[in-house]
Amino acid sequence: MSNSPRAVFLDHSSLDLGDLDLSELSACFSDLQLYPNSTQEQTIERLQGAQVAISNKVALNAAVFAACPELKLVLVAATGTNLFDLAAAREHGIIVSNCQGYGTPSVAQHTLMLLLALATRLPDYQQDVRAGLWQKAQQFCLLDHPIIELHGKTLGMLGHGELGSAVASLAEAFGMRVLLGQLPGRPPRADRLPLHELLPQVDALTLHCPLNNDTLNLIGAHELSLMKPSALLINTARGGLINEQDLADALRAGHLGGAATDVLTQEPPKDGNPLLAADIPRLIITPHSAWGSREARQRIVGQLRDNALGFFNGAPVRVVS
Repeated sequence: MSNSPRAVFLDHSSLDLGDLDLSELSACFSDLQLYPNSTQEQTIERLQGAQVAISNKVALNAAVFAACPELKLVLVAATGTNLFDLAAAREHGIIVSNCQGYGTPSVAQHTLMLLLALATRLPDYQQDVRAGLWQKAQQFCLLDHPIIELHGKTLGMLGHGELGSAVASLAEAFGMRVLLGQLPGRPPRADRLPLHELLPQVDALTLHCPLNNDTLNLIGAHELSLMKPSALLINTARGGLINEQDLADALRAGHLGGAATDVLTQEPPKDGNPLLAADIPRLIITPHSAWGSREARQRIVGQLRDNALGFFNGAPVRVVS
C-alpha cells in the first residue's frame, strides 16, 4: 500500500454540518476528498485509485469492491455495518473498521429527555399554551394533563451495554429502580428477567439492543398487552425492534401512557409509516437525532483517524471484517 494513501469520504455531509474539525483526519492521507453524498454509480467512479473509503450510510457491496482494486480499507463513520458486505470485503482483502461508543452521552441524554417529556406531558402543555388555554385559565396554573414523577418508578431495560448502562445510571439518579430483561437468542442470565416477567412490572421500558433476526419485532401486540396501561415506551435503538402498527394501535386504544421513538424502520420515512398518522395520541417522534451532538460527531472523526492510523501502522483497531 502507498505510504501516502488517498481517501474518499462518500457522504461527508451526513456527519459534518460545518462544525467539525477534520484536520487530524485529513493529515492521515495524502489526499482526502469530501463528497456531500454519493449514489451507487458515483461511488465506484469516485473510489477509483483510492486506498481508503469512508462511509456513513453509502452502501459498499461486492460490485464496488470488485470495481475498485486499489481499495484496502473501509472506515465506517458509524457503528452499524448492515450496509457493508463484510464477506465480500474479506474476499477482496479489505479491512473494515467501524466507530463505537461515540454517542453514549448524547443518546443517553436524549433517552432521558424523551422519558421526561412523556412523564411531564411536555408536548401537551406546550400545545395548550400555543392554543391559548393557559391564558384563559381561571387560576394561576394549568394542570389538565396528569404528570408523573420518575422517582420510585421502575424502568425496564432491554440491552445493557455501554449505552444501556449510561441510561441506567441517569435513571437511578432520578430515583428509579432498574430491571434488566433477557434478550432472545442470548444465554440466560440470573440478573435478566424473561420478557413475560419483566413487562408487567415496569412503569417505563427503554430499548438499547441491536436489531437482528432474534430482536426483529421484539415488542409487538402481545408484549404491549403485558405492559401496564400507564407504562411508557422509549426506543432510541433501531426501528424494527418495535412492530410499528401494533404500537400505533395500542396508543389509539389508550393502552400505554405514551411512547417515544428516535428511530423508524425506514429512514427517512419517505414511503410513510404507521406512526406518522396524525391521530395517534401520546407519541413523540424525533428524526434519528439522538446521536447527533457536535461532541459525538467529533468523537467519530477522532475514531476514524485512530482506525486509519492503526491500519497504516499494522495494528488495525475496531475491526469488524
